Amino acid sequence: MSFQPNAGDTISINGKTYTVGQHPAAPGLAYAQAGRQGIVYQLIPQNGGPEEAKALKVFFPKFRIPAMVYQSETMEIYSESPGLQVCKRDVLTPERNGELITEHPDLLYAVLMPWVHGVTWFDIIAEQKQLKRTESLALAKALAAIGSGMEQRGLAHCDLSAPNVMLPFFSEVDMPGKKSVVELVDVEQMYSPKMDRPDVLLSGSPGYAAHRTVQSGLWSAYADRFAGAIIIAEMLGWCDPHVVEKAWGESYFDQHEMQNPCERYFVLKKSLERNWGTKVSELFARAWESQDISSCPTFGEWLVVLSSMNGNELPQPQTEAAPAADPGKAEAAGPRSKGALETAAAAAALPDMEEQAPRRTAAGAAESGNEHGVVDRLFNQAREMEQKGDLKGALEVYRSAHHFVPAGSPMQVELEAAIAGLEDTLNPKPEEQPSGKIPFYRSRKWLAAGIAALILIVGSAFAVNQILADRAEQKEAEALAKQQEEARKAEMQKLEEEKRKQAEAEAQRKQAEEKRKKEEAEKKRKQEEAIKLAKQKEEKKKLQQKYEQQAKYEAYLAKKKLAEEKKKAAEKQRLKELYEKQAQYEAYLKQQKILQEKLEQQRIQQAKEAAARKQQQARELQKRRSNQVVQLIASYNQAYNAQKTGNTSKARQYALNFISLYEKDAAYFKTVGKVSSRANAIYKFLANTGYILPNI
Repeated sequence: MSFQPNAGDTISINGKTYTVGQHPAAPGLAYAQAGRQGIVYQLIPQNGGPEEAKALKVFFPKFRIPAMVYQSETMEIYSESPGLQVCKRDVLTPERNGELITEHPDLLYAVLMPWVHGVTWFDIIAEQKQLKRTESLALAKALAAIGSGMEQRGLAHCDLSAPNVMLPFFSEVDMPGKKSVVELVDVEQMYSPKMDRPDVLLSGSPGYAAHRTVQSGLWSAYADRFAGAIIIAEMLGWCDPHVVEKAWGESYFDQHEMQNPCERYFVLKKSLERNWGTKVSELFARAWESQDISSCPTFGEWLVVLSSMNGNELPQPQTEAAPAADPGKAEAAGPRSKGALETAAAAAALPDMEEQAPRRTAAGAAESGNEHGVVDRLFNQAREMEQKGDLKGALEVYRSAHHFVPAGSPMQVELEAAIAGLEDTLNPKPEEQPSGKIPFYRSRKWLAAGIAALILIVGSAFAVNQILADRAEQKEAEALAKQQEEARKAEMQKLEEEKRKQAEAEAQRKQAEEKRKKEEAEKKRKQEEAIKLAKQKEEKKKLQQKYEQQAKYEAYLAKKKLAEEKKKAAEKQRLKELYEKQAQYEAYLKQQKILQEKLEQQRIQQAKEAAARKQQQARELQKRRSNQVVQLIASYNQAYNAQKTGNTSKARQYALNFISLYEKDAAYFKTVGKVSSRANAIYKFLANTGYILPNI
């Protein structure tokens, strides 16, 4: 039978029993989320809390691939990486889960993995929920860090989009250990040098796929760069109300606008430059204007720029050339900029504060010192790659370093010469036979080499001083880092002490609560005992009075025994009749008690039957609604396909069928998945047949 669980149903997987979670927005329905490849259900262990919840992904028939077992085993090593906890997966196979798959064939090669609490970036965009500056910076920095870590291991998500970016940052569930700010889900298309190419490749999601590569499948180490740049730009721009208001709908950009000059692009680019500085804006522009995904900025470049800023500081755009700074002052400012990088991540998580004044010239000098270290690291890395024969990789790193060097510096000349040399090596130009041969000393190559040599000779003396200054800078940076580490440890000890005190206060509160409950229970028990004792005393008093009356009566009979024989016999007869009536009355009371118990049992049985009928009606209503949801989705897909094939009349008929069924129970359908989004699209299409239905 097909797998369509209800909220509260139990399922046993690998010897552990789970309960199907209830959808928070639709009580009574199972917590399920539909995607392009399958449906994900929330499973809560019976002997655990929400923090131990699991996600069961049931794939559609097209995506039930046996190789998923090997793929999941290979991906498990990445589950410890930040943002990739869903890589810890357990695939249901006939060998281990034969009975369960026999009962529910749809569970063949289904995947059990950790449930990620929180909303998706898609929910933030769809609800047009404006973020604070610190929230925007924390999300963007976390996504850049995840992407940088993946790129360093040769990984790529290959379907990076708003629905696949989860935000535990906004979750209210307390998770054990350190909670990640961002998590990636739907990792079935992940690229890794250790994994085989999937049989079915996706071409990206609307609003995040580069139009120049959208027709071909994405599966390479560079697949996430363009989509990642778009999402990071959205996160940084979502603290600006002008950007939020301009959003297309389920993503900021419409797919038809991708990499084309449009109003939304210029609004977002201007917002990034105004709120986060020119470097962020330039990285976004590089991605937007790129000819291929490999030429987009790396996540490492994003992380370097974002880590150098604080969410409460407004960077000053570089509109004019800054005056030359004293080299000694610039070198002294270098180590402090390194310490600022270490504390930037903690500052991103602090509460929102008032906007501070723009940075001064000293901060700019510190930033230039930090960039110098970045360029050196990139330059050395490119040299190593070039020596190993990886010319394409070295060319990309040289280009990345070129964006951080000031114009006219010796390093810029050296980088440009290295880039030109690699481009000539990788893309040799056909030799031309000119009518007159140009002397070698007039060629561009020799002129550039001569200029570079001259600049290097002039700056050699400065280079020696720079090396000595760098060593002093390194020592000062190490001392500063040690001080910051000690301060961090002290802060951590302070936080641990506060947590311990809070735990003790909570324990004392619980003990007081338990003590109060025990006292109330003891008081209630004593009251019940007092009532019971009072009843016993009352009965004893009545019996005593009865015994006294009997004694007086017997004394009276003794005195009147001889004279009142007849009277005694009459009295005995009267007493006999009285006892018989008492016995009859007691029998009557017993019979009434039995009758009441029977009536109570009948009432309980009727209540159970009524509850069973009510549950049956609820299940039938839920089943009917589920079928109607399926019919709505089918009608939408038929209208979408008809419009795609150019049959507008048929698409309109399917749209009318959708609206006819949707308006029968619109209040319920609005709360189920993306039915409301489909309904809005259908209404727009019926109002204007030129409207293009989105692929939902």
